[in-house]
Amino acid sequence: MSLREVVVEIDADKAEALAMAFEEAGALSVSWEDADAGTEREIPQFAEPDAPLFALWPRCRLTALFAQDGELEARIRAALRTSGLPAEHACSVRELSETDWVRATQAQFSPIAIAAGRLWIVPSWCEPPDPQAPYLVLDPGLAFGTGSHPTTRLCLAWLLEEMQPDMSLLDYGTGSGILAIAAKKLGAGTVVGVDIDEVALETAQRNAERNGVAIAWLHSSAPITQTFERVVANILTNPLKLLAPALAARLKPGGRLALSGVLETQADDVIAAYAPYLSLGIGAVEEGWVRLEGEKR
Repeated sequence: MSLREVVVEIDADKAEALAMAFEEAGALSVSWEDADAGTEREIPQFAEPDAPLFALWPRCRLTALFAQDGELEARIRAALRTSGLPAEHACSVRELSETDWVRATQAQFSPIAIAAGRLWIVPSWCEPPDPQAPYLVLDPGLAFGTGSHPTTRLCLAWLLEEMQPDMSLLDYGTGSGILAIAAKKLGAGTVVGVDIDEVALETAQRNAERNGVAIAWLHSSAPITQTFERVVANILTNPLKLLAPALAARLKPGGRLALSGVLETQADDVIAAYAPYLSLGIGAVEEGWVRLEGEKR
């Protein structure tokens, strides 16, 4: 199926109305981003689940995908008028063949170097940049964790420093399974990955099979009785605070814990939540996100 991509830059107060108008006009998908993304004027936005939404960026770039047909230009003009914009508002339209769409998607993802190339995350359509270095084969998917987000990179760097042959690891909130699989690639023994999402667990299992490693995957509702030498959790601040007694209990004496998914401004709250169980400190910072670390005495 041939597709057409429509891109429009507009002020924030018109973005939601235009997105809805595009959907009503038959758009297969509509996404928006900061029109200044990739420049010094880019405005990063982060939010916890259920947190109040930030205002949109002052200028937004909307991208809509439409099936190819002869009435598209008329439907675009109608959508612009419906959202309060002039029908002649500047927009770009280009055709994407099915092959182009696949290639365009794949082109967004290339191998990711962790800790200056000591570990690589490699999409299946790419060759490993350094076959001598350990690497994971991992494609973007529904579950969080491809190595592109700072919190994932922070945890992977921690694993590179912490994991020793045959160590046990609990990866809580495993997502794509990237941290659990990396631990196995680095020589870990028993590795358990836990998630609340069945889709994530299925994705993690497929990723483990693709990488030739054996990991025990558990739903978060299942009890965990064993303890581990290393525990890592890359989730979000509020769940991490609630999980403090449970995660601390999974650590063996002398075991070490790493937490991420925490903004610098939230670090003190998480440290306080874990204080009754173990002392945490900031181990690393990247792009406003922190990795908290601690040891069970």
